[in-house]
Amino acid sequence: MRFNIAVVPGDGIGPEVTGAAVEVLKAIAKKYGHEFEFKTYIAGGGAIDKFGEPLPKETLEGCMASDSVLLGAVGGPKWDDLPVSIRAEKALLGLRKGLELFTNLRPAVIQPALKDACVLRPDIAERGFDIMIVRELTGGIYFGERGRNEAGDTAYDTEIYSVYEIERVARRAFEVARKRKNHVTSIDKANVLESSRLWRETVHRLGETEYPDVKLDDMLVDNAAMQIVRDPSFFDVVVTSNMFGDILSDEASQVTGSIGLLASASLGESQRGLYEPIHGSAPDIAGKDLANPIAAILSAAMMLRYSFDLAEEADEIDKAVSDVLLEGWRTADIKEPGAETWLKGSEMKQKILEKLR
Repeated sequence: MRFNIAVVPGDGIGPEVTGAAVEVLKAIAKKYGHEFEFKTYIAGGGAIDKFGEPLPKETLEGCMASDSVLLGAVGGPKWDDLPVSIRAEKALLGLRKGLELFTNLRPAVIQPALKDACVLRPDIAERGFDIMIVRELTGGIYFGERGRNEAGDTAYDTEIYSVYEIERVARRAFEVARKRKNHVTSIDKANVLESSRLWRETVHRLGETEYPDVKLDDMLVDNAAMQIVRDPSFFDVVVTSNMFGDILSDEASQVTGSIGLLASASLGESQRGLYEPIHGSAPDIAGKDLANPIAAILSAAMMLRYSFDLAEEADEIDKAVSDVLLEGWRTADIKEPGAETWLKGSEMKQKILEKLR
């Protein structure tokens, strides 16, 4: 199979980790007889320095013409004092808007080899967990009407959702669940919010009519926040609104033990998606070969799974990462306390590549 992949390395450690992910994708392509064509585009702080804007037209058009996009990280202290309209982070928002991406997939997985690094009690970590949080990305309170009164001493933000917006993100969650354990938990605040009551009604109607094979249950958001630290193994796929997903996905990422291992995907109606590690640009370690490439590599695996429907190839990458960790190999960010030796980022990449040959 042949796919065109746009690579947006970004800033800081972005070029290092996306470079590692591209090498892994090339190894998979060679092994399975696929053709992946890569084209690199500039965005973020580097684009501001070169073009005076975070998302050049050529970059957006190139990404829109691709089959999927692999993104590193954008931004850093160098550009933090710029006007909001041209901040480096605007590149990410512009890509999401241009590619019409309305769903964010954030896995929170505890690697068996890293259970000791989990911040939860040992008996909870021992059970393991593999959560996929499906977050609505373009609606809700972040995009509703907002303002202040004339005196400026009262402010409001409005939570608005339509049936259409809820259906499309819920449909994505059900489809993802079918590729996993066939279990969706819908998170809302239906005991208080009218928008949550519409959310719950819509998700249930969709589940009953289109996805009767998928188990569906509801959970109030405050309870969900507790259960993520009490019994995360309960969850398979979680679907929720923009604000609730923003909060819960960050909570879930922290209980895994390291954000350096976590991938993400942003998807729309088409199969094309935007795939990126959740860590930042980490400019303090850029160019020192200290960056852990695993999150970017796992983001590439998500691309294979959710955009290209290459589940076997994605599974092989996931297994390669898990096997390398089980053998005890660590980068600086995930080494055991007191450990005096660890792998450079390029060395970790090489260990994973060895498993794919």
